[in-house]
Amino acid sequence: QVRPVESGGGLVQAGGSLRLSCAASGNGFSRYAVAWHRQLPGKERELVAGIHFTGGTKYADSVKGRFTISRDNGKNMVYLQMNNLKVEDTAVYYCNVGGTFNSGQYFPDLRSWGQGTQVTVSS
Repeated sequence: QVRPVESGGGLVQAGGSLRLSCAASGNGFSRYAVAWHRQLPGKERELVAGIHFTGGTKYADSVKGRFTISRDNGKNMVYLQMNNLKVEDTAVYYCNVGGTFNSGQYFPDLRSWGQGTQVTVSS
């Protein structure tokens, strides 16, 4: 079981940028799919971006062209570069490691959520 740790959240003005980091412990990281999700209070957690162990990526329509997910297998790290942030991007962002991609959808490993990092975008 992998326990990811997120970092990099904070307060930023609309139009600004942040880079989130997800550090994953354990062996075999390079064989895992990883995804970023976000959640607002009272709402379901939603997929933001995912990256397959082959390097293929998937993005939510709302972040395409603004967010970029990448991974460094040598460091057991996954990053989410967020540019041109909007107020509606405000949420707690969670990393999930070890889920599966199937028919274009990412199915998270429910045992492998991090604690989340808050992103707040002000107008």
